[in-house]
Amino acid sequence: MDLDLIKKLIKLVEKSEITEFSVQEGDLKVKISKNSKPPSNSNSQTTAEIETPNSQVAVEKPEKSVKAAGKPIETPDSNLYEIRSPIVGTFYRAPAPDANPYIQVGESVKEGVVLCIVEAMKLMNEIECDVSGRVVKILVENGTPVEYNQPLFLIEKM
Repeated sequence: MDLDLIKKLIKLVEKSEITEFSVQEGDLKVKISKNSKPPSNSNSQTTAEIETPNSQVAVEKPEKSVKAAGKPIETPDSNLYEIRSPIVGTFYRAPAPDANPYIQVGESVKEGVVLCIVEAMKLMNEIECDVSGRVVKILVENGTPVEYNQPLFLIEKM
């Protein structure tokens, strides 16, 4: 199991409602757990324990309160924003296979409008638009896997 995969798993647990996740591959065992504190102190701690036959390593990382929404990143053209995937998963344009897509190219969208779903470990995460504007391009095909921070949409800011 490579380090990039472990990092992706940690980010997935951080961004989801999962409190504990473990996986074993041969002699290597990875356990990731998230301990949330009361809402008044909106900090939580994510811990990853990696065990090999001869050692055990624990890594702690503080987590910020994050909702499942894409983060707009300015592109070189200052009028366009990229909405990026906050998690690793499968991209879906509609809430169900037989339903209409949430949005189409050319449509106007407002901040907070659901653009798509990214499914991660059987959890459906709605990705919301962070800016008001017009959808210029959908960068991912329906039903395809997406990586963390992968661009999903180009939005022309209004």
